[in-house]
Amino acid sequence: MSMDFAPPKYAQVMKAIQQRIEAGEYAPGDMLPSETQLVREFAVGRTTVVRALQTLAMQGWIEREHGRGSFVKGRPDSPPDRVRPGLAVAEQAESTESVTEVERVAAPRHIARLLGVAERTPVIARRRVAKQGGRPSAVETLWFPLEVALGTDVDKPGPLRHGVRQHLQAVKHLRFDHVTERLTARNPTKEEAELLGSPKPVLGVLATVHDAAGSVLLVMSAALPGDLHELQDVYQVS
Repeated sequence: MSMDFAPPKYAQVMKAIQQRIEAGEYAPGDMLPSETQLVREFAVGRTTVVRALQTLAMQGWIEREHGRGSFVKGRPDSPPDRVRPGLAVAEQAESTESVTEVERVAAPRHIARLLGVAERTPVIARRRVAKQGGRPSAVETLWFPLEVALGTDVDKPGPLRHGVRQHLQAVKHLRFDHVTERLTARNPTKEEAELLGSPKPVLGVLATVHDAAGSVLLVMSAALPGDLHELQDVYQVS
């Protein structure tokens, strides 16, 4: 496989940990190496390691305990669900470098429609740029209704170490119930192309997060360079 189409680094870290669990090197109940140790071993950034661990936890391979570390659960009984890009954006821990802009803006028409508000209604836009090997690997914007942002840190420029999903749950007891996600191949916007440093086509992700009552908590949009990302699924054939 050409390195131009190599899996993203967080997926490579995930695969290495999965292989060690399956080989018995990491047994159920064992504590995984710390984030700092994994950063050094795989020569990647902390954000990459955190994303890998969060995804492994979502798939059932490990269990993360705040303040203690990550513990092995073992291979999931059923094939893991496909990693949803929209949910990965919400789970992603932030760094000071990744958060580029946080501001109150008038909701664009397509965002207002997804949020269920009138066009030009004030919302909070939280913009981030993720990097892989020093290269921008995603441009992300998270759009919050003001009533969701109120009383949280999502409208502040500082990074959310444990990600948006965990922050909203911890601070306002808001729980994600389901996500409506649309993926398209498209050209980047002018702003996205500038941040990515390339006008090449991207994988566009547009996701709407709902609570159990169906209310919209936030909308996420992301532009992922086509040469850095691929979609993979595992499913049973009956």
